[in-house]
Amino acid sequence: MKKELRTNDGAAPVGAYSQGLVVGDFVYTSGAGPLDPVTGEVVGDDVAAQTHQTMKNLGAVLAAHGLGFDDVIKATVHLQHLKRDFAAYNEVYKSYFNQPFPVRTTVGSDLLDILVEIDFVAHKSA
Repeated sequence: MKKELRTNDGAAPVGAYSQGLVVGDFVYTSGAGPLDPVTGEVVGDDVAAQTHQTMKNLGAVLAAHGLGFDDVIKATVHLQHLKRDFAAYNEVYKSYFNQPFPVRTTVGSDLLDILVEIDFVAHKSA
Protein backbone atom coordinates (compact mmCIF):
# COMPACT_ATOMS: atom_id res chain seq x y z
CA MET A 1 0.00 0.00 0.00
CA LYS A 2 1.04 3.56 -0.56
CA LYS A 3 0.00 6.70 1.29
CA GLU A 4 0.30 10.20 -0.13
CA LEU A 5 2.24 12.87 1.76
CA ARG A 6 1.03 16.45 1.41
CA THR A 7 2.11 19.59 3.19
CA ASN A 8 1.49 23.28 2.65
CA ASP A 9 5.01 23.92 4.00
CA GLY A 10 6.56 22.59 0.80
CA ALA A 11 5.97 23.65 -2.79
CA ALA A 12 2.70 22.35 -4.23
CA PRO A 13 2.89 19.95 -7.17
CA VAL A 14 2.64 21.69 -10.54
CA GLY A 15 1.63 18.55 -12.39
CA ALA A 16 0.13 15.10 -11.97
CA TYR A 17 2.33 13.90 -9.09
CA SER A 18 2.39 13.70 -5.30
CA GLN A 19 4.85 15.60 -3.09
CA GLY A 20 5.72 12.28 -1.53
CA LEU A 21 4.57 8.72 -1.00
CA VAL A 22 4.97 6.41 1.97
CA VAL A 23 5.44 2.77 1.02
CA GLY A 24 6.10 0.54 4.03
CA ASP A 25 9.01 2.06 5.94
CA PHE A 26 10.16 4.13 2.96
CA VAL A 27 9.31 7.67 1.89
CA TYR A 28 9.80 8.69 -1.73
CA THR A 29 9.68 12.37 -2.63
CA SER A 30 9.00 13.82 -6.03
CA GLY A 31 11.61 16.02 -7.55
CA ALA A 32 11.43 19.35 -5.74
CA GLY A 33 12.66 22.67 -6.93
CA PRO A 34 13.17 26.12 -5.44
CA LEU A 35 9.53 27.24 -5.42
CA ASP A 36 8.11 29.34 -2.60
CA PRO A 37 5.29 27.30 -1.00
CA VAL A 38 3.08 30.40 -0.67
CA THR A 39 3.60 32.21 -3.97
CA GLY A 40 4.74 29.38 -6.23
CA GLU A 41 7.52 31.66 -7.50
CA VAL A 42 11.16 30.60 -7.93
CA VAL A 43 13.29 31.63 -4.93
CA GLY A 44 16.86 32.76 -5.65
CA ASP A 45 18.88 33.79 -8.66
CA ASP A 46 21.83 31.46 -8.08
CA VAL A 47 22.21 27.76 -7.44
CA ALA A 48 23.09 28.22 -3.74
CA ALA A 49 19.89 30.11 -2.94
CA GLN A 50 17.84 27.74 -5.07
CA THR A 51 19.39 24.70 -3.39
CA HIS A 52 18.51 26.10 0.06
CA GLN A 53 14.87 26.56 -0.96
CA THR A 54 14.74 23.14 -2.57
CA MET A 55 16.09 21.52 0.61
CA LYS A 56 13.53 23.44 2.72
CA ASN A 57 10.75 22.13 0.48
CA LEU A 58 12.03 18.57 0.75
CA GLY A 59 12.49 18.91 4.51
CA ALA A 60 8.83 19.88 4.81
CA VAL A 61 7.73 16.75 2.92
CA LEU A 62 9.93 14.56 5.13
CA ALA A 63 8.58 16.28 8.27
CA ALA A 64 5.02 15.50 7.16
CA HIS A 65 5.87 11.88 8.01
CA GLY A 66 8.01 12.61 11.06
CA LEU A 67 11.31 12.25 9.21
CA GLY A 68 14.33 14.49 8.77
CA PHE A 69 17.45 14.71 6.63
CA ASP A 70 19.20 12.03 8.72
CA ASP A 71 16.59 9.56 7.44
CA VAL A 72 17.49 10.18 3.77
CA ILE A 73 19.29 7.24 2.20
CA LYS A 74 19.30 8.23 -1.50
CA ALA A 75 19.25 11.52 -3.38
CA THR A 76 18.99 12.24 -7.08
CA VAL A 77 20.01 15.75 -8.12
CA HIS A 78 19.54 17.52 -11.43
CA LEU A 79 21.56 20.67 -12.16
CA GLN A 80 20.88 22.98 -15.09
CA HIS A 81 24.61 23.81 -15.30
CA LEU A 82 26.48 20.82 -13.91
CA LYS A 83 30.08 22.02 -14.37
CA ARG A 84 29.42 25.63 -13.40
CA ASP A 85 27.20 25.04 -10.36
CA PHE A 86 28.31 21.74 -8.82
CA ALA A 87 30.64 23.18 -6.18
CA ALA A 88 28.20 25.84 -4.93
CA TYR A 89 25.26 23.41 -4.85
CA ASN A 90 27.37 20.76 -3.08
CA GLU A 91 28.38 23.17 -0.28
CA VAL A 92 24.73 23.95 0.48
CA TYR A 93 23.55 20.35 0.05
CA LYS A 94 26.11 18.88 2.45
CA SER A 95 25.20 21.42 5.14
CA TYR A 96 21.84 19.66 5.58
CA PHE A 97 23.33 16.24 6.37
CA ASN A 98 25.49 14.49 8.89
CA GLN A 99 27.90 11.72 7.91
CA PRO A 100 27.46 9.17 6.56
CA PHE A 101 25.91 11.13 3.71
CA PRO A 102 23.11 9.57 1.65
CA VAL A 103 24.13 7.91 -1.59
CA ARG A 104 23.65 10.35 -4.43
CA THR A 105 23.52 10.73 -8.18
CA THR A 106 24.03 14.21 -9.66
CA VAL A 107 23.41 14.84 -13.34
CA GLY A 108 23.10 17.73 -15.74
CA SER A 109 19.54 18.25 -16.99
CA ASP A 110 17.55 20.65 -19.09
CA LEU A 111 15.37 22.15 -16.34
CA LEU A 112 12.46 24.52 -16.88
CA ASP A 113 13.28 27.95 -15.37
CA ILE A 114 15.17 26.53 -12.34
CA LEU A 115 18.79 25.62 -11.63
CA VAL A 116 18.30 22.59 -9.36
CA GLU A 117 15.82 19.78 -8.71
CA ILE A 118 16.27 17.10 -6.04
CA ASP A 119 14.36 14.01 -4.96
CA PHE A 120 14.89 11.70 -1.98
CA VAL A 121 14.32 8.20 -0.76
CA ALA A 122 14.14 8.08 3.04
CA HIS A 123 13.72 5.22 5.50
CA LYS A 124 11.83 5.36 8.76
CA SER A 125 14.02 3.59 11.29
CA ALA A 126 12.35 1.15 13.66
